[in-house]
Amino acid sequence: MIEHAGVAKASLYNVFGSKEGLVCAYLASRHDRTTSRLAEAIATAAEPREKILAVFDAQARQFGQPDFNGCAFVAASTEAPAGGLIERAAGEFRRWIRTMFTDLAELAGAADAVSLGRQLHLLYDGAGLAARMDREPEDARAARCAVQTLLDAAVPHPTQGQSGSPSRPG
Repeated sequence: MIEHAGVAKASLYNVFGSKEGLVCAYLASRHDRTTSRLAEAIATAAEPREKILAVFDAQARQFGQPDFNGCAFVAASTEAPAGGLIERAAGEFRRWIRTMFTDLAELAGAADAVSLGRQLHLLYDGAGLAARMDREPEDARAARCAVQTLLDAAVPHPTQGQSGSPSRPG
């Protein structure tokens, strides 16, 4: 990162106070970009189930970028001291992601939105890790397919009536 900035390490640390401050500034920028990208994707979908799938579609587009290196929060957290600013920044980002999924699950009508939100978050994290480690484009499709299966089990489909069986025209 320092080489990319084209300035001396001491200059960066003077501006940000420490390496931890510099990493936190970077994570804040990543948080803002990611939340904006996901909010835009969600806004493009009309149906609640499609909003959830739109998150995974946006994630899949990130996987296809040549400079995709996985989750910055995971990478930064691996070397960060416990209880420090980096760990807090990562925790805030993860809470945002989990809350987003829980809110979308509730909007979609999930009986247990908290549980579904957690499951979606795990799929989101797992897909990101697999994309970073394996570099397989198929991983994004597999994650989306798993999300669709999960949604089919946890969320009433728009064509189902109150009883959960397909509604029939009268």
